[in-house]
Amino acid sequence: MNRQTEITKVLAISGFVLVWFTVLAPLVLAIISLVSGGGFRFDYLMPAELFVVALVGGLLLLWAALRIRLEMKWIHWAFGIAVFSLLAGMTLAEVTGLAEGRVGSEGWLPVAIGLIVIYDLALIALGVGGWYLCRDLIRKEKPA
Repeated sequence: MNRQTEITKVLAISGFVLVWFTVLAPLVLAIISLVSGGGFRFDYLMPAELFVVALVGGLLLLWAALRIRLEMKWIHWAFGIAVFSLLAGMTLAEVTGLAEGRVGSEGWLPVAIGLIVIYDLALIALGVGGWYLCRDLIRKEKPA
């Protein structure tokens, strides 16, 4: 195995872990809250709050995919949809006044929540693409 492949593998695995951290953190914390007796408290906005971690993970996956030219379309599309939907949701909330509480929850709130759900689903797709990328990298290094 050459040094180029080792670096690509580190990039892919690091990106995979960071993306899945943002997806799984709310679920793990909800389970901890449930077990400790506080009830099931699932924060569906937490992946959006951890956007910087997901952004770094997504960029690492993009970089790794570009280096070996595997799973590029899947990772590019999932990353692009995730970034676009989150930025669109935040912009919508700011422009309509939802972010500041100036308007009621009717009207634009379902659209803003829908964009956050699309972001969450795109993160899951990005994590699956990262899994495929890591799998292909590990298979690639084994002799035939």
